Amino acid sequence: MIEIKHVSKTFNKGTINEKRALDDLNLQLNEGDFVTIIGGNGAGKSTMLNAIAGTFPVDCGQIIIDGNDITMQQEYTRAKYIGRVFQDPMKGTCAGMQIEENLALAKRRGQGRGLRWQMKPSERSFYREQLARLGLGLEERLSDKVGLLSGGQRQAVTLLMATLQKPKLLLLDEHTAALDPATASKVLSLTREIVEGSGLTSLMVTHNMRDAIAIGNRLIMMDRGHIIYDVSGEEKKQLTVDDLLHKFEEASGMEFANDRMMLSK
Repeated sequence: MIEIKHVSKTFNKGTINEKRALDDLNLQLNEGDFVTIIGGNGAGKSTMLNAIAGTFPVDCGQIIIDGNDITMQQEYTRAKYIGRVFQDPMKGTCAGMQIEENLALAKRRGQGRGLRWQMKPSERSFYREQLARLGLGLEERLSDKVGLLSGGQRQAVTLLMATLQKPKLLLLDEHTAALDPATASKVLSLTREIVEGSGLTSLMVTHNMRDAIAIGNRLIMMDRGHIIYDVSGEEKKQLTVDDLLHKFEEASGMEFANDRMMLSK
């Protein structure tokens, strides 16, 4: 489903601030893979997601989704393949628009649009059903402006919007990191339910090593722009946080250095 072949990315090339963010990165995902991604500060986790999404061009390599080479496509063009939820709950939704209007925009992604705005009763009923799945009471607040919602509620709506069209690939970039623990747990539970229930192919960056082990069918660890550990199936289920720390030190030759991840231990 997803192939990343020999992708490299260097920021500020030729300056004193030059940074090699991705270094001959290779990754292949099968359809339905739910992959959690961990790594130290500057490991290249978010850079990889940005490269896939087309936020910036890569220096070399190929990015292929479902047989389509999207390496040179603009971000808005490849959006028809990709759903994304950011770390910041304020991204991904339009605060000045109603909940149902935000959902309608997401549902129409990739479709031709005219000047006429029309929402049929059947469509509104569909949005109400989808919102009810979140268990947040938002199905009774379709006409509320998204800007009135809490961070957790907005993140849940963003997650729903990102998956309404069942994208080829769902990118989750530490999407619970800015939420309080209780809300983060709720959004993570919704994520698991939606992704696994719909069989979505997903990449989820997380700083919580326990979550990385418990969620998904596969885990990868990154360091200095490439993958140093890739585990799946029963082997993944048997992992502990100490195992991950040991694997990192073994593969990278240094101690793990990420305060948030160490606190999640």
